[in-house]
Amino acid sequence: MSDKSKSNFKKYSSSEKKGWTILHASQADWFRNDKFGTVCNFEGDNPFPQIGVNIHVINPGQPSSLYHREQAQENFFVLSGKCLVIIEEKEFELEAGHFVHCPAGTTHVFVGAGNDPCAILMMGFRPQNKNLIYPVSETAARYGASVEKETSSPREAYSNQPVFKKSTKKIWPLD
Repeated sequence: MSDKSKSNFKKYSSSEKKGWTILHASQADWFRNDKFGTVCNFEGDNPFPQIGVNIHVINPGQPSSLYHREQAQENFFVLSGKCLVIIEEKEFELEAGHFVHCPAGTTHVFVGAGNDPCAILMMGFRPQNKNLIYPVSETAARYGASVEKETSSPREAYSNQPVFKKSTKKIWPLD
């Protein structure tokens, strides 16, 4: 990156017809949740129509979401720190550099591990009709990441969970 571009963290966008964007993570909106960490919203008010993308930062012991599966593939890349991923009731330890691919229908959740925050790049296909399932999981429940009763409703699954609020704290780069 040139010195000029390092000092000019600005958002660049095309017309709405083309839709391309260049945005540094430090300039994006970040949303914080006491239970599920902090998420970078690169998309703003105009979600990308085909692929969702964000950076999710979780602290040790903190789940990224509730244990779930959906009918679309998702990909994850650990940028920094350590975490666990629970996939189909199995736990795997991950660190910076690990890549995880979840085909459609793969039940999963990430949980922060180690001593420092973990940053994960998360990307997933956006189908026209989103179909999510939140199953009951003993493994995920150990980390506070399971529903008590299976549901296909995100609203129901998260009804007793804290909401994400816009963060005023500088998140990126991670300390």
